[in-house]
Amino acid sequence: MTFLLHKPFFSVFLHVLFFHILNSPFSTSSATSVFGNNTEAEALSKWKASLDSHSQSLLSSWVGTSPCNNWAGITCDNSGSVTNLTLGDIGLRGTLHDFNFQSFPNLLILHLGNNSFYGSIPPHIGNLSKITYLELCYNDFTGGIPSEIGLLKSLDTLSLCGNHFGGSIPHEIGKLTSLSLLAIERNNLSGSIPASIGNLRNLSMLYLADNELSGSIPQEIYLLESLNEVDLASNVLTGTIPDCLGKLANLTLLSLSSNQLSGPIPPSIGQLKSIEGLGLNENKFHGSLPLEINNLTRLTSFALSYNEFTGPLPQGLCLGVLLEKFTACSNYFSGTIPESLKNCSSLYRLRLDGNQLTGNISEDFSSYPSLDYVDLSYNNFYGGISSRWGEGRNMTSFKISNNNISGEIPPELRNATRLQLLDLSSNHLQGTIPAELRGLKLLYSLTLSNNHLSGTIPSYIRMFSSLQILNLASNNLSGSIPKQLGECSNLLLLNLSSNKFTESIPNEIGSLQSLQDLDLSCNFLAQGIPWQLGQLLMLETLDISHNMLSGVIPSSFKDLLSLSAVDISYNELQGPIPDIKAFHNASYEALRDNMGLCGNDSGLKLCNTTESNRTSKKKTNRVVILIVLPVLGSLLLVFVVIGAFFILRQRARKSEAEPGNEQDRNMFTILGHDGKKLYENIIEATEEFNSSYCIGEGGYGTVYKAVIPTTQVVAVKKLHQSQTEKLSDFKAFEKEVCVLANIRHRNIVKLYGFCSHAKHSFLVYEFVERGSLRKVLTGEEQAIELNWMKRLNVVKGMVGALSYLHHSCSPPIIHRDITSNNVLLDLDYEAHISDFGTARLLMPDSSNWTAFAGTFGYSAPELAYTMKVTEKCDVYSFGVVTMEVMMGRHPGDLISTLSSHASSSSSSISPISQQTLLKDVLDQRISLPKKGAAEGIVHIMKRALACLHPNPYSRPTMGNISSELATKWPPLTKPFSTITLEDILSHTCS
Repeated sequence: MTFLLHKPFFSVFLHVLFFHILNSPFSTSSATSVFGNNTEAEALSKWKASLDSHSQSLLSSWVGTSPCNNWAGITCDNSGSVTNLTLGDIGLRGTLHDFNFQSFPNLLILHLGNNSFYGSIPPHIGNLSKITYLELCYNDFTGGIPSEIGLLKSLDTLSLCGNHFGGSIPHEIGKLTSLSLLAIERNNLSGSIPASIGNLRNLSMLYLADNELSGSIPQEIYLLESLNEVDLASNVLTGTIPDCLGKLANLTLLSLSSNQLSGPIPPSIGQLKSIEGLGLNENKFHGSLPLEINNLTRLTSFALSYNEFTGPLPQGLCLGVLLEKFTACSNYFSGTIPESLKNCSSLYRLRLDGNQLTGNISEDFSSYPSLDYVDLSYNNFYGGISSRWGEGRNMTSFKISNNNISGEIPPELRNATRLQLLDLSSNHLQGTIPAELRGLKLLYSLTLSNNHLSGTIPSYIRMFSSLQILNLASNNLSGSIPKQLGECSNLLLLNLSSNKFTESIPNEIGSLQSLQDLDLSCNFLAQGIPWQLGQLLMLETLDISHNMLSGVIPSSFKDLLSLSAVDISYNELQGPIPDIKAFHNASYEALRDNMGLCGNDSGLKLCNTTESNRTSKKKTNRVVILIVLPVLGSLLLVFVVIGAFFILRQRARKSEAEPGNEQDRNMFTILGHDGKKLYENIIEATEEFNSSYCIGEGGYGTVYKAVIPTTQVVAVKKLHQSQTEKLSDFKAFEKEVCVLANIRHRNIVKLYGFCSHAKHSFLVYEFVERGSLRKVLTGEEQAIELNWMKRLNVVKGMVGALSYLHHSCSPPIIHRDITSNNVLLDLDYEAHISDFGTARLLMPDSSNWTAFAGTFGYSAPELAYTMKVTEKCDVYSFGVVTMEVMMGRHPGDLISTLSSHASSSSSSISPISQQTLLKDVLDQRISLPKKGAAEGIVHIMKRALACLHPNPYSRPTMGNISSELATKWPPLTKPFSTITLEDILSHTCS
């Protein structure tokens, strides 16, 4: 769509129309016509009769023998001949096929715009030899523009816009040498722009936008020095802009938006000193903007978005203090905000999102009294949000997401009372949601996700009656979800995922009748699912996974017929799944890890119909129970006495035979299983841990694959004897197992539980098919299969898992031993971190101090001099494994080289300054990555190198990395094959 809008066509047409009327020598009508009166009256009457009945009633004044006698829309000359037929915008419907153009030899103006005329333009329109003004805009005409249009040699204005004309622009249009306005935009015209347009030396306004014109812009257009406005937007034009553009020195409007033009912008653009509107957006232009563009001081609207421009923004953007609209989003602009733009008080709309701009956001912008819309998202701005943004009393949209903004949300934003959209997501904001924001009562979209906000959701949320989108995901918000949310009746999207909300889902959520997307996943919500959620009849997606919800799914869910996607995994739900499409189509992953869901879909066990029948018969059996109960009570008392006697006798005999047995306690902490039975099954399945079932060995024990009788495959880690001897407080250990077994994340291997016996002690885990990442990387065939996009996904999986352990578990869980052996891949090459919390299990009293310093080559360097393990140790190990994923091998000595660079005050004395190419470091077994993967690899490598910083306090957190990976990859500023590790370390490649 064209960004720049020129003057409304109708005001231009009316101006030209009145000009022709006032300057016509035949501008008065005469009742004493002696010329052709009857012929013209008959032609007009015949044409009127061809129109629909409603149109005929609109022309009821067309009666009698002289069209000059008060016929609506008609003006005649002194001879009584029709010179002006102006019937625009009155609701006429019909065709021109019965209009006898030959009968109007003196017609100067034909204006039929804004009606419902259809059909084609008859070729005999060429008979209007004197016509100067032809306006047929905004009708339903079809067919092509007839070549006979070239016969209208006196034509000054030709307006055919807003119809359905097809075919090409006839080259005969070049014969209209008197033409000053040519407007044929908003049609279906195709082919190239004819070079004959270069003959129209008097042309001042050229509007060809919104067609399907192709080819390059003909050089001849640049010869039309009288041009004042040119709009060629929304076509499929190709080629470049030549330097002769500067000859169009009288231009006030140039819109080339939404084409496929390429190449750099020529320096001669600086000669367009009268230009007010310049639209270059949505093309393939590249390179830096020429310095000469700073000469355009009369600009009020400047659009550069969606190109491939690099370098800085023009420094003189707003020197004339006239700039109202400036959009440069989705390019590769870098550097800081120009001074002239910082103080541009005339700005109404500003979009700089999707670039690589930097600078302190708290200093770069002053007050903009006229600003309505601002988007600074997806850049590298840092610092805090200035309180001065609150001075934007006319601002309706403020977006600054995906930057490095820190500090708190300024309470002064309350003064921007017209604000409707506020997006501060994916930054490093801290503190609470300010109470002062209650004044923003016009908000329809509030997005604060992916920050470090804490506290609760304020109860004043109910005051946002217009709110449609509320996204507070991935923060540190806690407490209960306020029931006042139920008063935000216009909500379409509610996302509170990945926080620390507790208690139950409020029933009031069911009052949000317009809600389409609900995401409450990854919290600590408990109790049952409120039946009121079944009232959300517009709901399309529902995610309540990774909580502690229990009970059955309410029967009211059967009414959620609009639901298309659902995820209830990792809860404690049980009973049948609802009989609706969303649950029938749900994958196993969306339903897994609950207490006892059943149904006919997604690999669930069939529901127990006997149990259902038993429940349905409760009422019938109640009478029988009342009769039989007293009898059974008496018998039960007898059996209890006899049973107690035999139990005591048996214990006495067993105690005599095995005097030391009391100390050989057996412990079975297996969630959802009969622990003793499972112990026997595993012993049988592994033939008492025969080496033929061994699939790996680690620091704590040996891992075996076991297929238990339920056909479930599990991984069993049999602990070394030295580890089991450390277990003293079995009750504390059992509690710890339960905590770890309740950890639920798609990228973390599920711990089912623990068995301890006098002979064997082992942990029981989910089995992950492909085995360890190291195994896949060392195997030639699987390593090649693990392409770049899959490798990026492996890293994303690790990030998700570690971020969950560090930031979503209370207290946080430190893995302590992240290696490529402890990252397992499933059949889809999805990453699953294993062995989490093993050190915590076996050394519960060690807190963060432990003699276990991880695996050599993966453990953080600070563990050599301090034995304190923190989350930053996991971050370092993650960096090593990420390098290993990208290199296809352990990074080895490269780590010490990188560490040397990180600790050096000057990169010039570092070994890395030898300019090691990134492509030479990557796994050579697979070909170089393409565009999307290349951007991802550069970004991932940048994060990995940051994780390897020798100073733990300089490493990022897993939460920060997770937030960054939730956004699009930053674009590259140089070819991938030329990027060096030095570039990545200095952040000059993206």
